[in-house]
Amino acid sequence: MITYIAKTELLFQHLHMKEFIQKAPVLKNQYEDDDLLKSFLAIKLPKKHQRIVSRDLADFGERVVSDIQEMARDAERNPPELVAFDPWGNRIDRVITSSGWENLARVSASEGLVSLGYTRDFGAYSRMVQFAKLYLFHPSSAFFSCPLAMTDGAAKLIEIYGTPELKQKAFAHLTSSDPDTFWTSGQWMTERTGGSDVSHTETVAEETKDGWRLYGTKWFCSAITAQMSMALARIKDKDGKTIPGSRGLSLFYIELKNENSENNNFEIIRIKEKLGTNALPTAEIILRGTKATLVGNVGDGVKNISSMFNITRLYNAITSVGAFRRILALAVDYSDKRSAFNKAIGQHPLNIAVLATAKIDYHACFHLTFLVSELLGNDEIYEKDNALELEHEDIKKLLRLLTPVAKLYTAKKVCRATSELLEVFAGVGYIEDSGIPRLYRDNQVFSIWEGTTNVLSLDLLRAMKKDYSFAVFVKFIQHKIKKIQSADLQHECTRLLASLDELMNSIENSILNADIELETKARDIAFSIGNIAAAACMLEHAANENAQGNAAEVVKMFLEKNPTQIEPFDQNRLDKWQRIIL
Repeated sequence: MITYIAKTELLFQHLHMKEFIQKAPVLKNQYEDDDLLKSFLAIKLPKKHQRIVSRDLADFGERVVSDIQEMARDAERNPPELVAFDPWGNRIDRVITSSGWENLARVSASEGLVSLGYTRDFGAYSRMVQFAKLYLFHPSSAFFSCPLAMTDGAAKLIEIYGTPELKQKAFAHLTSSDPDTFWTSGQWMTERTGGSDVSHTETVAEETKDGWRLYGTKWFCSAITAQMSMALARIKDKDGKTIPGSRGLSLFYIELKNENSENNNFEIIRIKEKLGTNALPTAEIILRGTKATLVGNVGDGVKNISSMFNITRLYNAITSVGAFRRILALAVDYSDKRSAFNKAIGQHPLNIAVLATAKIDYHACFHLTFLVSELLGNDEIYEKDNALELEHEDIKKLLRLLTPVAKLYTAKKVCRATSELLEVFAGVGYIEDSGIPRLYRDNQVFSIWEGTTNVLSLDLLRAMKKDYSFAVFVKFIQHKIKKIQSADLQHECTRLLASLDELMNSIENSILNADIELETKARDIAFSIGNIAAAACMLEHAANENAQGNAAEVVKMFLEKNPTQIEPFDQNRLDKWQRIIL
């Protein structure tokens, strides 16, 4: 018979048995741990900039996994709340955000996340340095990167089209590095009638004695707590008539608060309940005579916002790559800590394949996006002896061609990779407080914002038809590849040039036929251009003595598949598709 004392001892032993607790993945300094970013900047940046940039990014790389990440967690735990009325029934439409969200705004200013692009301390490399910081910042920002995108886009627009008064006031606030004077901007374009197709915009603008007044509904207004916004509207003439379509749209600058800190004659209907990005205050609003200032010429609204979209689409790409890097870093670290079937899951061939495939795609996304950042920097500060060895007009054409490609390419890649990498965490990846489900939900937005994949594919075709930018792209890639001297990579260089020829032939054949053929192939063309541009940059990087250690292996595996994968046009198949969906 077991005595009472023996039972007590057994119970005590049981309570003190060491139970298994799975170790969680840990993020290291996000700059120091990023061999690709470090080697890329070591190759691209002039020596005179490298020390100061490296030191700044190392400090920032530590902040994004410490205090900045804590700010983001607070913002996620305390999403924005709309207080429509005060206790006495007065409509106030006040949006309350967390202290974490407010502190992210202050960090954004002090770290120069927008101002770096405008002080241009690093010359033509300023955008590259700025986007390196944004790439580190985004995954720890609770999507404060979204207001920053619109802020930078608005700053660019005002820099080009703004009056001296707007530049002195709004532009100075948007590009300030002082947290007390820094402004963010919204972007009020989307209405019930459509997203990217703004030609059906119903908001109207009427000129009064004290300036322009806007009336209408804006369906998605991100960053509703910003200090200002840009909006599209139709100008009513004296007879109350408006010009239909895109050519009737004009661009307006709006300050959200009046001199009494009250809303500028608009009502906030609701804060949108979204799949993800829940810390980001996105609203639906009604403009009821909102005071506004015309920016640029009457009827040039769509033309003017194209300069803003180039910026916001590039932000979408760089934050996609940052998000890709974050979930990949977590998955790799977890694979070393999680054991199954007597060994770490990082040692199982199937998991090795998953991680390696994701890493190869991540490299492609990184190089494609930073190529576009390099083009933007060289467009803003053009020097005849630029590192790209391009004429200014050719830089502009490539920027116009590759910006939509980088956006759609990186968005799709990160969505697919996030879904795949979530499986690395198995059941824990489906548990909310692990943080992985939030990454999964949040990353879905990248293919929606700033134009869907289909919309941007068609935008690419317009760019190709408008200014023959594809011919510039072909010459650019050919020149880049011919400069590569590495004997180890010559087979891949030859293969890439053959793929480029294949792409040229496919596009030329499609142009000779009906527009429907080119449109049907638009997505395949976009991804083929993305693959070729990424591969060329990866080869150039791998051939450099300062390249990341496994860069050659990465690009070789990337090129094991043909970068040009365009399905032949088949009218019968298109007809079948139409019948299937009816």
